[in-house]
Amino acid sequence: MPFDSTGKISFDHIYTAPDPRPFFGTLRRVDYHIPQLAKPYFAKLIAEHPAERPTVLDVGCSYGVNAALRRCDATMDDLYAHYTDPGVQALNHAQLVEADRTRVVDVGGARFFGLDSSAPALEYALSAGFLDEAIHADLERDDPDSTQRKLLDDVDLVISTGCVGYVTEKTLTRVARGARPWMLHFVLRMFSYEPVADSLAELGYDTAPVEGVFRQRRFASEAEQTQILDTLDAVGVDPTGLEADGWLYAQLYVSRPEGAAELAAALATSEQEG
Repeated sequence: MPFDSTGKISFDHIYTAPDPRPFFGTLRRVDYHIPQLAKPYFAKLIAEHPAERPTVLDVGCSYGVNAALRRCDATMDDLYAHYTDPGVQALNHAQLVEADRTRVVDVGGARFFGLDSSAPALEYALSAGFLDEAIHADLERDDPDSTQRKLLDDVDLVISTGCVGYVTEKTLTRVARGARPWMLHFVLRMFSYEPVADSLAELGYDTAPVEGVFRQRRFASEAEQTQILDTLDAVGVDPTGLEADGWLYAQLYVSRPEGAAELAAALATSEQEG
């Protein structure tokens, strides 16, 4: 597989397929589990928000994985087993959509919007019932249009699991300017969250880290690990006991207009509760 500009293996091809089977089939091989680790934190964020039924925007949502984990009352292992099952592999597109729609249960508590640059992934997530609304846009490059802005203005919470670093403060400040939503981002340690925090601070946001680190996935090859270790060395991040042992790791940051530290402390109990 080719490498992207950060030194990571490029998985671009799995985000543009018409359904999630290539996504789950590929990422299962590298034990990609960060959405599962994020799930209890997102659940607690939803519970902590004063809105009766908050609207959650998943930035870089791909096929609506974070929403599917909640709406299907599933784990990543459940989704891996489902999408790699030979019977499911044999379904045509319409049959797979219908099968996935039957997996959605009414857990309540939130609406889910997805923001992504992949139209096929968003279309699938909408068709399967994982997402309520989709925003197909590149907010790194463009301001949201009037329809997109209206959707963003309804957002109460913003989440992501690994897109920050590719998505920058350009996108997140464009999202934040309307409804000033709370934000919770899992950020690979090779990327700094400081530019995002600084830009959000200009909009009146506080930012705080949540204690701990989170495994994203295994390295896909020794070559990938070598390149990422070089990147970490260049930015002054010590990989001892973490990336040096074969896994990519993320840190979790909370940004909101006030009281980020208090929310981060409350969320620090989520791992035990989840």
